[in-house]
Amino acid sequence: MTATDRSIELISAAAQAAADKLAHDVVAYDVSDVLSITDAFLLASAPNDRQVKSIVDEIEERLLKEKGVKPVRREGEREGRWVLLDFVDIVVHVQHSEERVFYALERLWKDCPQIDLPEDAKATRGKGEAAGREGGEPS
Repeated sequence: MTATDRSIELISAAAQAAADKLAHDVVAYDVSDVLSITDAFLLASAPNDRQVKSIVDEIEERLLKEKGVKPVRREGEREGRWVLLDFVDIVVHVQHSEERVFYALERLWKDCPQIDLPEDAKATRGKGEAAGREGGEPS
C-alpha cells in the first residue's frame, strides 16, 4: 500500500505553504504501510511560537482554498509549540525547533519512504540546524 495521489497532492500543497512562510526542515513521509489512520505525515518547524502559528494558518488556508479541505482536528494551537492538523488523508505537524529536536519524529518514521516535495520545500532542509548554530531567534 502507498499513499494515494490525493494525499500526495495535499502534502505538496501543505509543504509549499510551509515553505512560503519560511518553515525549516520540511519533510514528508508515506506512513500508509504502517498506519491505517492516515497516508502521510508532513513535518515542519520554526524558531518561535508566532512563526509556528503563521505556518499552521497558511497551511490551513491554502488547503481550503486550493484543495477544498479543512482539518477535522487542530491541536496544540494555544501553546504554539507543536500544532497538529489532521486532514484525515494527511497529518501535518508544525513544531517549535526545540520540540522538533526533542521529540525527533523523523527517528520514528525513518523506515518509511520520504515523499518528494516541491523545490521550495526541499530548500528548507538544514535551515533549523543553521538557525541553531547562529543562536536562532528569540521565542
